[in-house]
Amino acid sequence: MHGPASPGWLLVALCAATGAYCLLRMLSTAGEQRRAAGGEALMGFGMAAMAVPAAVLTPPRWAWLVYTAVFGTAALRALWATRTGPHHLHHLVGAFAMAYMASAMAATPGHHHGSGSSGVPALTATLLLYFTGYVLLSGVRLVSVPVLATGGGGPTGSPGWGDRPELVRACRLSMGIATLAMLITL
Repeated sequence: MHGPASPGWLLVALCAATGAYCLLRMLSTAGEQRRAAGGEALMGFGMAAMAVPAAVLTPPRWAWLVYTAVFGTAALRALWATRTGPHHLHHLVGAFAMAYMASAMAATPGHHHGSGSSGVPALTATLLLYFTGYVLLSGVRLVSVPVLATGGGGPTGSPGWGDRPELVRACRLSMGIATLAMLITL
């Protein structure tokens, strides 16, 4: 995405670390958690790839189109999953936001999306509001909601690294912050 190289590399590192943790979460014994972790790993690594500073690597237009297709497919999958419960709506919005950002970059690679126009596009503003609210609410939940101990998991009876609810919350908060940062630079 656009912006200075140092924050871009920090965003790449954050997203890659989040994606790696989500891969670790895929080792969970809970089937639903494995599926959610797989989608979140895709988002984390995809965001890391998209966040590489343009000064280092400017992907060709076809790469942005591939990102658009991958995240569009993830959005359709999340849309299908919403029929089983509303908790998949955030995954739908996140995948849609990634597809939207990739399509904006495909339309104007190497340029700011809003350059030459007055103001922020309405869809970008809506996504910025959503992710700002999501980040604030997730941050409050992370620090204020106690984590209940769960049995099983590790050899000492404590949950394994992939089943730690506070780490899952921190992971999702990190991805929300990264999405917000990417939307701001769009």
